[in-house]
Amino acid sequence: MKRQLILEDGSVFVGDAFGGNEYRLGEIVFNTGMGGYQEVLSDLSYCGQIVMMTYPMVGNYGINRDDFESINPTVYGFVVGEHCEHPSNFRSNMTLDEFLKQKNIPGLAGIDTRALTKKLRQIGTMKAIMADMDVDVDKVVKELQDAPYPSGQVESVSTQKPFLIPNRGKKVALIDFGAKQGIIRELSQHGCDIVVLPYNTSASDVLALNPDGVMLSNGPGNPKDVEVAIDTIKDLLGKVPIFGICLGHQLLSLACGADTIKLKFGHRGCNHPVINLETGQVDITSQNHSFAVEEESLEGTDLVVTHRALNDKSVEGVKHTSYPAFSVQYHPEASPGPEDTNYLFDQFMELMDSEGGAN
Repeated sequence: MKRQLILEDGSVFVGDAFGGNEYRLGEIVFNTGMGGYQEVLSDLSYCGQIVMMTYPMVGNYGINRDDFESINPTVYGFVVGEHCEHPSNFRSNMTLDEFLKQKNIPGLAGIDTRALTKKLRQIGTMKAIMADMDVDVDKVVKELQDAPYPSGQVESVSTQKPFLIPNRGKKVALIDFGAKQGIIRELSQHGCDIVVLPYNTSASDVLALNPDGVMLSNGPGNPKDVEVAIDTIKDLLGKVPIFGICLGHQLLSLACGADTIKLKFGHRGCNHPVINLETGQVDITSQNHSFAVEEESLEGTDLVVTHRALNDKSVEGVKHTSYPAFSVQYHPEASPGPEDTNYLFDQFMELMDSEGGAN
């Protein structure tokens, strides 16, 4: 069965349908990873987006029980060059097609992913939707052009109630903007006693837990839409060590008076080189973001740049010069991707040790 991907500029890509059939308007983006499609599909930071993998064949190792980053994926569609229907891997429990059908996520295969990637790099990401072959394309294009981008994603993916992941080490309050399981895994492996909190938890409620540190998680959408979190972070600064990842990095920067901008096509993949300006070390990082901290806006704040992307020179990390707070734009927990920057969790532990947390 054929299916089409329609873009707001009028472009149409026709390919083979697989997976589910719930069509939703989203932002079409591309991911340059050579693997890790299961983690990509289940990363809540992709909420509201139709994800295209640039690697030519996807699905060849199936879907397994271990590599999920969330229980209920929130991607609006999945686009590949070639869809492997018969995976071969000892960990595989089901095919990619079976998984997408189970979650009712529409898939599209057999299109020219190189041409679409080139278009997005030249023009920038745009609104798109998958559709059956009998739709009025001109009408759909007009609807895409008139429709707003998806919003309110953080509210839809954050936990609704606090919950515990008990341990006997440092108590960490993890504010959930769409947290990957990889972050929880790394904190657990460091012995942290984790309290996962909704995105709109107040600073007073966070501090009432008497945490040793606060983790600001990754998440989807525009950081400026999460005003309640920015206010919370302002009130937490200087009172408890803070470590932000991805969206958490952007929110920390906004709380300190910096600004964020939307990138033309974002960073998505597990092969992005980043230099640590404090050590000169270059790490290969896993990334997934549309927005970035504007470097010029850091002037006059108490933040300094600690990491920089080598591809486009954008800000990839900051730290506060007066308070125990730092953040990075990439994913030190990887999932998928290299674990070059896993040491940042050690730095967070050391920061909590040196500051004594809220105690």
